[in-house]
Amino acid sequence: MIMNIERVASMTIKSSFAITAGRFSYWYLHTFMKGGSSLPGKIATKFDPAVLKQLTKNYDVIIITGTNGKTLTTALTVQTLKQKYDHIMTNSSGSNMMQGLTTAFLADHPQKGQRQLAVLEVDEANVEPLCHYIKPKAIVMTNIFRDQMDRFGEIYTTYNMILAGVKLVPEATLIMNADLPLFSSVELPNPKIYYGFNHLPDGEMMAPSNTDGVLCPVCDHIIHYKFISYASQGKFYCPNCGYQRPELDEAVTAINQMRPTNSHFEINNEPFEISIGGMYNIYNALAAYSVGRFFDIPAKAIQKAFTEDKRIFGRQEVIQLKDKAVTLVLVKNPVGLNQVLQMISSDPEDFSLAMLLNANYADGIDTSWIWDGEFEDLLKHNIPTVITGGERGDDIAFRLKVAGVTADQLHETKELDATMAAIEAAPTKHVYVLATYTAVLQLRKKLAAANYIKKGLSV
Repeated sequence: MIMNIERVASMTIKSSFAITAGRFSYWYLHTFMKGGSSLPGKIATKFDPAVLKQLTKNYDVIIITGTNGKTLTTALTVQTLKQKYDHIMTNSSGSNMMQGLTTAFLADHPQKGQRQLAVLEVDEANVEPLCHYIKPKAIVMTNIFRDQMDRFGEIYTTYNMILAGVKLVPEATLIMNADLPLFSSVELPNPKIYYGFNHLPDGEMMAPSNTDGVLCPVCDHIIHYKFISYASQGKFYCPNCGYQRPELDEAVTAINQMRPTNSHFEINNEPFEISIGGMYNIYNALAAYSVGRFFDIPAKAIQKAFTEDKRIFGRQEVIQLKDKAVTLVLVKNPVGLNQVLQMISSDPEDFSLAMLLNANYADGIDTSWIWDGEFEDLLKHNIPTVITGGERGDDIAFRLKVAGVTADQLHETKELDATMAAIEAAPTKHVYVLATYTAVLQLRKKLAAANYIKKGLSV
């Protein structure tokens, strides 16, 4: 008995020291340096690997995970929940691995004795280690597509990473994209909320053969669809084993207009609007709506939350570069890239295009995904200038030449200064810049140094 008391006391002292060290480092970095969203968490976990258990004991936590859409879904969810709750903790820097998540809690100072709400963007591979220390109230699953092959391998590997975490927390409510065949393919004891699209009449079709997840995850037969929203998502069914999309709890019932700068749609026959383009972002809004309804927030309040025009790092943020309006869009995998290309195609005005390709760990070392990008369809539009750059600029330049970009259109750059100069010299007032994660960071750092934006993003 005495030994157990001593062990508990020892753990409390260790956690307290870890939290103090982590918070001091956070204060120092943000007061005297350029900030940091990982190092304080790294320091705290060095002293106590289980420090998150202590940090999160007074929080109700919502985890948002999946391949695409985590950052915007998290931002929209926070905006939605603020219609009811005064204070919501979130990892707004986008640092979504264990050290960054720990730092987010270290930076928060909740009122003592009150339950707090935390909305966390979580990397797919970090759901399991996080769930060893916390018991989330809900887990939101956006989608799973082929991404960062060097880290995740195929889609089934990624799903199993998420499942390993979900199985540790059977009481957590799962808020899942029902249109993705993978998500409902495994029986789980958790309460479930399914969201998806019901905006088209039933037909009969199959996904293109090079689509991720064309096989039934239950019996490996080719899966069929009544309609497809995009990629492998839609109202699916398997003619062999009978597996089919579950009944939807929350649904997009109409898409009324999509433009690069806004989307008008209906959820459960109620009108909604977000100031960002792309069908993939309507999915993100639907996920946030589903979380809001789970927390009993009225649809009218969610409509209001969605109209708050807050641009998210790298998610169609518009930066004025001299006389050019530069729309910066993060791209990282073929499904996301093709959705962005479709979004750009809906622009009725003339535009130029730039693409910056890096291949660092945070981007994914394997760049073969660019060959699944449907650049050929985009280039049916009259794009006067196409700029390439980044550390793997030669690769994307070659891909675009194969797609049909001519020597007169193409402007290859080696350094970011040259890239920025090429953007400034573009013949159109609007330039779309598509960039991988570290390329976005590098470009924003340059823009911050030139005072085009207030500051870059510390990671």
